Amino acid sequence: MTTRFTIAFVSDAIYPYNKGGKETRLYELSTSLAKLGYDVHIYCMKWWNGEDERIEDGVHLHGICPYIPLYDGQRRSIKQGIIFGLSCFKLLTAKFDIADVDHMPFFPIYSTRIVCWIRRKKMIGTWNEVWGRKYWTTYLGQVKGTIASLIEKFSVYLPDRIIAISPLTRDNLISEFQVSEQKITIIPCGYNKREVEQAKKMKASSDIIFVGRLLSHKNVDVLLRAVQILKIKFPKILCRIIGVGPELKNLQLLSSELGVDKNVIFQEELRSHEEVLGWMKSSKVFVLPSTREGFGIVVLEANACGLPVITTDHKDNAASLIAQYMVPLNETVLADKITTVLKSGHDEVKASMEDNSNKYSWQNVVDTYISFLKK
Repeated sequence: MTTRFTIAFVSDAIYPYNKGGKETRLYELSTSLAKLGYDVHIYCMKWWNGEDERIEDGVHLHGICPYIPLYDGQRRSIKQGIIFGLSCFKLLTAKFDIADVDHMPFFPIYSTRIVCWIRRKKMIGTWNEVWGRKYWTTYLGQVKGTIASLIEKFSVYLPDRIIAISPLTRDNLISEFQVSEQKITIIPCGYNKREVEQAKKMKASSDIIFVGRLLSHKNVDVLLRAVQILKIKFPKILCRIIGVGPELKNLQLLSSELGVDKNVIFQEELRSHEEVLGWMKSSKVFVLPSTREGFGIVVLEANACGLPVITTDHKDNAASLIAQYMVPLNETVLADKITTVLKSGHDEVKASMEDNSNKYSWQNVVDTYISFLKK
């Protein structure tokens, strides 16, 4: 690719300043496109010190508003979403051929749509997951939740095309908001095969491992209760929890209350993602008790590291489409499944793990994205 086609990605949070699935996806896409000759710009919050604009890994980063914490307590900050959304009007003077806007926190979809109308540019909306009215009212209460659900509802009609990162997200866009299937293209996430191969196994080991943001819908508390049950038969069982988030202190307190503080190791920020992969390679089973996942990159990484994955059988959990084992959100059932996997090994699911690892490479994702752009 030799053209200087200019792409503007709009996302409040970016890797490595905030580490999550959508940030990792944007990083891999943007840096790969830059290497192929595309002129790539990301408009985000200013997560760094110094000038508002900088270049990292060939990608132009634009801090269009000051850094504001993404969470206010345990919930997403409405203030942050509004301020970042308003800041997106700065794209009125930016040079780009097409804008790709992350759907969360919705406000940027509205402001960037106005910019693209004025500039006569095309706008893509990338959807990681769909919440819907029922979830919003549970999350924010009846009044605020209803307003938020309407903001989400109308935002889906604004992009020229929508990228859904999983079949589940596509299906939810169609069923919840009656979006035309022809408007939606599925472009999934991937994993970095070379990074997995280079990661070295840690000297210390663990039986169970969890990696992810410590949020309420990840249900790490259920995993801790499962460890309490497992401890009866396996007094030395060890569970490693890697991640940060608003639930960290609550989980640490619960671990102590359940009497499993010696069986659970909390590890917050690690020096590198390679180190996270190293801990995966030193474990026996990956447990993701989440009820809400747009995709689940960690499932692919765990499989590539040789780990079977147990996750929650829930309609909003896209990770269940690629994991090897699904169980109800129940600590007793989860403990039983962990016991079965630890005792039997995972030869019977090896083919599934290898299929996931081979199918979802970032190279395939980038190739699909480029084909999408050309249309």
